[in-house]
Amino acid sequence: MRFFGWFLLLPLLSACAPRTADGAALGQTSAAPASAGAATPTFRAAFSRYGVAWVSDGQACVARAPSYQATCPKLGRVVDTAWNDGDAWAAVPSLGLIVTLDRAARTVPVGAVVALSANNIYREDGSALSYGGSPSGRVAGAPSLAITGGNGQDYVRLAGQVVRVADGAVTETGTLIPVGGELVATPTGAQSSSVPTAISEDGANVYRLQGDMLERVDLAGKVLRRVPHAAGKVGLVAGQVVTVTQEGTIRRFTWDLQEIR
Repeated sequence: MRFFGWFLLLPLLSACAPRTADGAALGQTSAAPASAGAATPTFRAAFSRYGVAWVSDGQACVARAPSYQATCPKLGRVVDTAWNDGDAWAAVPSLGLIVTLDRAARTVPVGAVVALSANNIYREDGSALSYGGSPSGRVAGAPSLAITGGNGQDYVRLAGQVVRVADGAVTETGTLIPVGGELVATPTGAQSSSVPTAISEDGANVYRLQGDMLERVDLAGKVLRRVPHAAGKVGLVAGQVVTVTQEGTIRRFTWDLQEIR
């Protein structure tokens, strides 16, 4: 519980972190909602032991470890990506489908999809489906973000709250959620953060993209190491720290932020 309590302070810690050269504090890289109902960020990314998948301005890509060669199929406007059983999926609301980004071509008809997690597909009416297309629960409306937490359960951002899907419990309220923030998996579940953040399964290593730096911080928020880095997303892939920018630049680092070239 020590870790979980500290993570509640992430939005506050980021406000005190170093600024960029012009004094601006760069935070979450997802854009403001683009439509009524569910929010549609222009930049999202999903990491797994297989690699990284991301969507930037409606174009989805996947880059698998260890080569990290990007594949970016033309699918229509994509709103989210996720990994499920080794497959990288893209949500395409205009087609009412989710579609695999590489390997064997697969599609699942899902209707008005708005968000994906590693477990579920979330639709505009709040209903959820499994990747096999079967019903998998419901939330009270269209979530703007979804994630599978470190405990294996799904969490969504819904109407200014973070909600655990299994039982509908509100785990964070609007007063704690940073404007424009994102959901981050923690060892015990998931929480919101004002900056892109990745946390190891044991909670021992925390990484964040803050301002123009990639940082490794301890459980008290103390910066242990930082390296220059453009805005982007950060995640963990097969023991490596992996980042991707909105333009599709991928970088890899060791656990202590030594760059792998």
